[in-house]
Amino acid sequence: MPTGELVRLRAFDPSEAEALWRWNHDPDVMRWMNDGYPDSVAQVAKRMSEWPRNSYEKVVLAVETRAEGRLIGVAVLRDAEPETGNAELDVYIGEKDCWGSGYATDATRTMCRFGFDQMRLHRVTLWVVADNVAARRVYEKVGFVEEGRQRECFRRDGEWHDMIMMGLLESDLRD
Repeated sequence: MPTGELVRLRAFDPSEAEALWRWNHDPDVMRWMNDGYPDSVAQVAKRMSEWPRNSYEKVVLAVETRAEGRLIGVAVLRDAEPETGNAELDVYIGEKDCWGSGYATDATRTMCRFGFDQMRLHRVTLWVVADNVAARRVYEKVGFVEEGRQRECFRRDGEWHDMIMMGLLESDLRD
């Protein structure tokens, strides 16, 4: 299991659908993410039970605290291509009492290290809403740099926001 200083990454179990459902229906957690349409815990559990095995193309891992083993978030490397050595990262901490404690930074760093070491990636990219200052700070601490901007493509609370593309090369990763 990929392990950082504060977190451990592991496969999800369908029995953890309630936590995923709760996070995905919390307006604070979903503030800067595409949240789609509401669904039930049963729908989330069914979808989780039908997830394909983790593979090179898509790795979905639960983020748990290293000390207590408490489930607190999600980390995903997706759209990985062996021909280019690229993948896209999605990560979030769903347990709000864990925000601001370094878990997101450690989960991001640990997932990227997994991608570089185990998947032999060369590059990891991500998209973040420009106004999501906390997430941008996390990514910059890990070594991500801004590489592009898509103007006014994310709508929240009646306002349009820019999305920033950030990239991390293996040599950029900060410990």
